[in-house]
Amino acid sequence: MEAAHIERLRGILLGLFRLHGYELVVPPMLEYVESLLTGTGHDLDLRTFKLVDQLSGRMMGIRADITPQVARIDSHLLNRESVTRLCYSGSVLHTRPRGLDSTREPIQIGAEIYGHPGIESDLEIQRLLSESFRACGLRNARLDIGHVGIFRSICTRGNVGAGLESDLQEALEAKDHARIESLSDKLGSETRDALLQLPRLYGGAQMIDTARSVLPQYAELLKSLDDLERLARDNRFDVSVDLADLRGYQYHSGVVFSVYAAPEQTRPDGVNPPLCKNALALGGRYDEVGKAFGRARPATGFSLDLRDLARMLPVQMTLGAIVAPYGEEDALVAEVARLRQSGEVVIQALPGVEDGRECERKLVWLDGKWVVRAL
Repeated sequence: MEAAHIERLRGILLGLFRLHGYELVVPPMLEYVESLLTGTGHDLDLRTFKLVDQLSGRMMGIRADITPQVARIDSHLLNRESVTRLCYSGSVLHTRPRGLDSTREPIQIGAEIYGHPGIESDLEIQRLLSESFRACGLRNARLDIGHVGIFRSICTRGNVGAGLESDLQEALEAKDHARIESLSDKLGSETRDALLQLPRLYGGAQMIDTARSVLPQYAELLKSLDDLERLARDNRFDVSVDLADLRGYQYHSGVVFSVYAAPEQTRPDGVNPPLCKNALALGGRYDEVGKAFGRARPATGFSLDLRDLARMLPVQMTLGAIVAPYGEEDALVAEVARLRQSGEVVIQALPGVEDGRECERKLVWLDGKWVVRAL
């Protein structure tokens, strides 16, 4: 039942992606680590299972994320100059689960746009994600957006060294005010004050106006806030803003986002369950990933785990399968074929055994024709 539920959702999403012009790619599960991890940062390296190739003696890895593989396909195999839209679906393996209720073997599905640097492609990706959830029947989703360029511009203008920048990024992501204050103690007052403001800038879209009033008036920082304002205004999600969201900081280059949602069902007492702790979907801009493959291309996209999505949605109830008697008569063969073409599951019983016990209906000869009746 769960496998059929997941496969139905996969079909809905891949069909939707195709209608929006996204081409399906199928990268390999196992690759040499230099191909699999180049340009992805330390975090993905830690999440990747590794093994030694018995033929070459080289280290190989089982993919923990499909996006870097898709970036390499865009850079090398396709090598287009125009905008390219790609999608994918497949299993990945993590050394540790992302959360307490997550699996180490997610079924990742996602969509990517390559070759367009503007906020319009970020908006397209987020709208596609919103439409994807609606197509699957999930309605009560919320989008959290941030922008790594804001923190990056503060560090650049404040001459923050790489080591300290990394420590600050971890403290901001954890919203550890005391550690941020300690780490920024010797920085210039403008830089320090800006860093201390970031974890407080979380809430509704009005936080963008608040950020404009309390953060330095750097041109690149204000441009990042303009991008967030456009996304918040024109999105199809309920939107919240988090300027300390630096997830995947070494990987992302611009807008980052997460989607949270409550299950589309109620408890026996009729009360909706709370929002899930873990994000249902993750995404953002990663213009620098292709650079490791010799061809940096603007890129933005999202991914989600089909297992997580399936848990959020009630299993769609369908009519049970039909059991048909064994036989080669033309009329019977034609009726079985017609039912299957219409989408019905028909199990033709084998002679001499009890078959079709999982079926809810049967095909019977009645009044000179084949008809379906309930068992």
